[in-house]
Amino acid sequence: MAFGFSTEVKVRFAETDAQGIAHHAVYLVWFEVARIEYLARFRGGYPELQAEGIEALTLHANVSFRAPARFDDRLTVHARCGDIRGARFRFDYRVERDGELIAEGSTDHACADARTLRPTRVPRWLVDEIAAAEPSV
Repeated sequence: MAFGFSTEVKVRFAETDAQGIAHHAVYLVWFEVARIEYLARFRGGYPELQAEGIEALTLHANVSFRAPARFDDRLTVHARCGDIRGARFRFDYRVERDGELIAEGSTDHACADARTLRPTRVPRWLVDEIAAAEPSV
């Protein structure tokens, strides 16, 4: 799977456990950092969705750990968006340290009306911009 977007994170001391290894829960935070930065490239990203009265809710998250990340490691978090259908969309992630796979995962989301929390389609402008950035969408 090709990734056209990535961002860098540095493992902070507060993100490590007693063994000095990045805590498993922090990977979801890193996924969110990448997701927000990915979407910010498109007409303002999350803030624009919220201005239109849309919330992007997380429905499912999955992480597979391959190698430990430790304090002060510099990591690259790759992200891609795809499988956009109606209100739903999916992000896939790959976390690397100097090209070594540390973790991979995905999150599933749905757009919802901010007032009612009822599902609403992913806005056409976002679908079009993601399709331009991700040829396989």
